[in-house]
Amino acid sequence: MRRFLLLAVAASLGACATSPKQTTGTVDNAPLSLIPMPAQVQRTPGHFRIAADTKIVVAPGDVQARRVAGQLQGWIRQARGLTLDIVEGKAGSGGIALATEAAVKGREAYTLDVGSAGVRIAANDETGLFYGAVTYWQLLTDPNARNGVPGVHIVDAPRFEWRGLMLDSSRHFQSVSEIEHLLDQMAMHKLNTFHWHLTDDQGWRLQIEKYPKLTEVGACRKAVGPDVALTGGKDEPYCGFYTQEQAKQIVAYAAERHITVVPEIEMPGHAQAAVASYPKFGAGGKKLAVSSDWGVNTALYNVDDGTFTFLQDVLDEVMAIFPSTYIHVGGDEAAKDEWERSKTVQAKMKSLGIDDEEKMQGWFIARIGDYLDKHGRRLIGWDEILDGKVPASATVMSWRGTEGAIKAANAGHDVVLAPSPTLYLDQLQSSLPDEPPGRPSGQTLKTIYDFDPVPTAIAPDKAKHVLGAEATLFSEYLPNWYRIQHAAFPRMAALAERTWSSRTDWHGFLARLPVQMSRYRAAGIVPADSAFAVAIADEPAMGGNAKVTLSNQTGYGTLRYTTDGSAPTPQSTAYTGPFEVPLPTTVRANAFDGQFGLAGPRDRSIDAKSLLRRTSDELDMCGNKLVLRLESPQAVDGQRPVYKVDIMDTCWMWKGVKLDGRYGIAVTVDRLPYNYALWKDVKGIVSRKARTAAGELEVHQDTCDGPKLTTIPLAKAKDGRATLNGILPKREGTHDLCFVITGKPGPKLWVLGDVQLR
Repeated sequence: MRRFLLLAVAASLGACATSPKQTTGTVDNAPLSLIPMPAQVQRTPGHFRIAADTKIVVAPGDVQARRVAGQLQGWIRQARGLTLDIVEGKAGSGGIALATEAAVKGREAYTLDVGSAGVRIAANDETGLFYGAVTYWQLLTDPNARNGVPGVHIVDAPRFEWRGLMLDSSRHFQSVSEIEHLLDQMAMHKLNTFHWHLTDDQGWRLQIEKYPKLTEVGACRKAVGPDVALTGGKDEPYCGFYTQEQAKQIVAYAAERHITVVPEIEMPGHAQAAVASYPKFGAGGKKLAVSSDWGVNTALYNVDDGTFTFLQDVLDEVMAIFPSTYIHVGGDEAAKDEWERSKTVQAKMKSLGIDDEEKMQGWFIARIGDYLDKHGRRLIGWDEILDGKVPASATVMSWRGTEGAIKAANAGHDVVLAPSPTLYLDQLQSSLPDEPPGRPSGQTLKTIYDFDPVPTAIAPDKAKHVLGAEATLFSEYLPNWYRIQHAAFPRMAALAERTWSSRTDWHGFLARLPVQMSRYRAAGIVPADSAFAVAIADEPAMGGNAKVTLSNQTGYGTLRYTTDGSAPTPQSTAYTGPFEVPLPTTVRANAFDGQFGLAGPRDRSIDAKSLLRRTSDELDMCGNKLVLRLESPQAVDGQRPVYKVDIMDTCWMWKGVKLDGRYGIAVTVDRLPYNYALWKDVKGIVSRKARTAAGELEVHQDTCDGPKLTTIPLAKAKDGRATLNGILPKREGTHDLCFVITGKPGPKLWVLGDVQLR
């Protein structure tokens, strides 16, 4: 269903090339759909319209301008179907001139002038020229530019030097072409750092010639849960790695787009795939398999000289592939259990005069940092590296909120902001029922746009240490390219604007976004439309009707709806407030900016039965310990169901149920693999006494400790999806209903699908 809706929105965007806001005024008054918004923009007289005989002009011998001219030539061919000649000379009438000029100050800075006589892009380096060409391409792909790009004078430079995106290829693997597609979009957003997460507990993804088992063993894991659909069977392992030639290809592809690839090789924790490959480098003294569990695994590297020789050998090959100044060494979530139990590690600590394991990690990271320093590289790691002494040259990436960045910057370390959950794109961006699996914390488009990379607690004289920010695509719940697109776009646009521009204009950003969504479609990207999509809520009303409330996340656009089953159009009824419908009725709704459909239409079929039904998405969690939306390995009618569940407390609440008698109840349940490594958090798992081995579903009134209304044995469901029936005793008035699963989650997990009262 989700796929269908996104294809529908793509068709809607294609059918409506412009919005009334863009067509009712003159082109001169239309907003410039530029993302990120440049630092200085001034409208000037005139327009420039390209034609088949328009030339791209570069100065003789200007190699940098010539390269960018070739890229711009390709973009224009894709956008307009015209192949413009590149010529040497001075900019003349009707030309697009690119020039390298020392007068333009600032790295990555550029100027762009458009007038009746032509276009001129100037910068003091190739990167600046590239970004100037990107801005011109954005102007050219604005529907208002069909009859000529309006006159404009732009002076632009980025706010931050690190404008990044992290992709996790360890948990789930992406093809080279998919990564190149992502790099293309990063470049068109003026993002310049691709942080590539290549190793973790669940997979080692980079070929290391000196240690072939890292990919022979470490690149494969047992398929669990939805991964079975990717491998073709539960007995087929999930495998994949990049050869060194493929990695070099990605580095070169990124460099052509002025993107630096920063590799991440995790240490001392998140090391289980490596230790499974070479047990002698592990601290636990036992053979492990590559992990199929998400979370915090406890495998750590050893601290002997042989292990450091191994890591240095790995880093030598990494540095030969990646020319980046920075090498990311992880450093996060290193559970110290193995070090605490290891006599070898404890003896090493004693010989070094180190009295706790956190300081030992600091020593470990410092030793790696010194090695990188000697090779002209700089260490960057997650903020846990601050727990010990780290090299002064080390840069800290703050993920546990912004506290790490504040501490590091105030201590004189350079920092990059990547705080969870705000910039974690595996966090879902809406509560719409068609959102894919993931972490439902609600990191919306506006959440990201409102994030300022410079925390106020950083001293003013230390703010210079903030290099910038990046969003992360951790891929536990992003198993394919489609899911990555949904997670990244258009939230990438919000990140781009906040890291490039010192100007903030949320409403202006929203007005510019519809054209950007069209650009995504033209590039073969299927973005999430969650920011504009209409949420349809209903509740019983007097006289056997239902009251319907419509909303969308941003409040942008006019909400329009139908009740006859037809698709909403710009002429459909405008929503002005809650309305009543008779039963049964199907409400369909969309948001419009004039004639422009902002999302795919959403619909809700409402009848007497649906008013007494709630899905797990529509229920509240009891404790909110670790809430996820999980996908079933088994398809139902061609689709794998998605369930919202707290994996540490299997308990749901249906609040405000109006009861007026005795009810039958039907509850759909399912049982999923429990592949989670919770480390010390396992102590927080809620266990409820079960009467039988399979456990029970209990329904309580008002609170989870309130009167027990019914108990339904889960044994009837055997070991999979089933609908279980029970009877609720007669009750009157409005009550909360609490649904709890007895027993304890693991090694499998009971989940609730939906609840139907009868």
